[in-house]
Amino acid sequence: MSRKKARAALLQELEEAMRRSSAQGVLYGQTVANVAGIANSDLECMDILYLEGRVTAGRLAEVTGLTTGAITGVVDRLEKAGLVRRERDEKDRRKVFIAVVPDAAMKIGQFYVPMQQAMEKICNGYSDEELRLLLRFANEGYKGVLAATEALKGLLDTPPEKRPALKLKKLRR
Repeated sequence: MSRKKARAALLQELEEAMRRSSAQGVLYGQTVANVAGIANSDLECMDILYLEGRVTAGRLAEVTGLTTGAITGVVDRLEKAGLVRRERDEKDRRKVFIAVVPDAAMKIGQFYVPMQQAMEKICNGYSDEELRLLLRFANEGYKGVLAATEALKGLLDTPPEKRPALKLKKLRR
């Protein structure tokens, strides 16, 4: 097999492995959301809040790509479930922050222990240098997904008759 074909096969195998992992992660999150009694998308927003820290609804909309109206609904549902709270800025009472309720986050977080344990076991098989490479790949992959999301939004904002024809690469089996 030529070097070019071998690389193409390797890239395809990597893409498929990432898609399987991503799909399984979504299903895992859905299971946790079901147990928590909330929608999976709401759980993802809560996770972003947990990672970002206390943020405004506008910032949460920016990070998630959802509209501010959609975020209001998400925050309303999460607040009703006792998972987040709205906090007024002490300096500017017009400004409202959304914050995760720590005890509630811990209750949901317990369902991620099996995932943490499985990933820790896997990571123990890698050297620090390999972990740095994986971290770089994950961070660059995140940037790639952000760029792809923006491109998709632009595509969807274009009238269907003016959209460019996009073709998915065929998988070789």
